[in-house]
Amino acid sequence: MNKPSPNLAFVFPGQGSQSPGMLDDLAGHHPEVKHAFDLASNVLGKDLWDILNNKPDELAQTGNTQPIMLTAGVAVWQVWCKLSAVRPAWMAGHSLGEYTALVCSGALGFEDAVALVATRGQLMQEAVPQGEGGMAAIIGLNDQEVINICAEVALDEIVAAVNFNSVGQVVIAGNIAAVNRAMQAAKAAGAKLTVPIPISVPSHCLLMKPAAEKLAMYLEGVEFKTPEITLIHNVDIASHSSSYAIRAALTEQLYLPVRWVETITYLHSQEVANFVECGPGKVLVGLNKRIVKAAGHWALLDTETMMNVAEQVA
Repeated sequence: MNKPSPNLAFVFPGQGSQSPGMLDDLAGHHPEVKHAFDLASNVLGKDLWDILNNKPDELAQTGNTQPIMLTAGVAVWQVWCKLSAVRPAWMAGHSLGEYTALVCSGALGFEDAVALVATRGQLMQEAVPQGEGGMAAIIGLNDQEVINICAEVALDEIVAAVNFNSVGQVVIAGNIAAVNRAMQAAKAAGAKLTVPIPISVPSHCLLMKPAAEKLAMYLEGVEFKTPEITLIHNVDIASHSSSYAIRAALTEQLYLPVRWVETITYLHSQEVANFVECGPGKVLVGLNKRIVKAAGHWALLDTETMMNVAEQVA
């Protein structure tokens, strides 16, 4: 393995970054992309590449989105590794992106991961009937204000701050009626914006506890190795080397918040000066720029930007 750069972190996006045709340029130049999708499609018995490019309604289904995003991130990593000798010393992934980071760090086999995240998505969807859960982004309040609002309006339902994405940007999740009450209360408290997120699964809140219990049982049959690249988990801002600890972190991640601000802040405190988003889109670049202004932030959008980033972070 190439020597890692101590000031470089690769971060992997999660659900919500997907869009039809998102890998067209890379797929047109690098056979690794289509090969990764062929492997993943064989695992699940359905054509993920066709879903990605031609079936937007199916792409939006959690059970498809999760393996497609995982495969996309792994494919981008494989192309990077072909084009550049530069390797990061650190990795992290936003929610689902943590599974992509586990694959790219050598801790989890790709085909095992495809089956795992497909199961994860299915368990999440089954945990809360369609239409009963919701998520929303609250812009312009601090973390504690959002936490307090959720506690005040929950009543006998569940609503909680679940994604601490950036300074002044918190995502909430829970029962749809409670989420709506929290949005109204946030507006009254001076939030600049409250935006419903078009996702049927209320991720990272206690409504996912039943799914997490079933996921824990599934994880017992999955082999994990010590990551070859230090990987920081969202749930506890720590790296883990044992299978037991990795399984525990992935289980808790399903119903506990994504602490992304703390993740990026911690990496920066470890002298990471460049953050590269490895996967489709640039959602994390936008978040990370607001968390750590005094760092380089890059996205691997196509062959040209990949080559440019390779020169900048070398």
